[in-house]
Amino acid sequence: MRIIYNPSFEKQLINIVNYIANDKPSASISFALELEKLILELPNFPFKYQQSIYFDDKNMRDMTYKKYTVTYEVNLEKNTIEILKIFNRNKQGS
Repeated sequence: MRIIYNPSFEKQLINIVNYIANDKPSASISFALELEKLILELPNFPFKYQQSIYFDDKNMRDMTYKKYTVTYEVNLEKNTIEILKIFNRNKQGS
């Protein structure tokens, strides 16, 4: 499966990494690398994480990482996983 990063996910991730870097730059690098590792493992088990609570669609999934939720869509026909957004689950939609 091919991983596609939605532009809004990329913008949100940059904002989160920059926010973390303001307090501790090494933590922001670690955050980004660990998250990337989890995302790159998704093609092996695309339905590993729970169905999204934000969408009524079994192909929409929510991966929780630290205090953040990463929402992604599995498209078996196109053989893709699209990473849609990342947000603080305590500040939904931020």
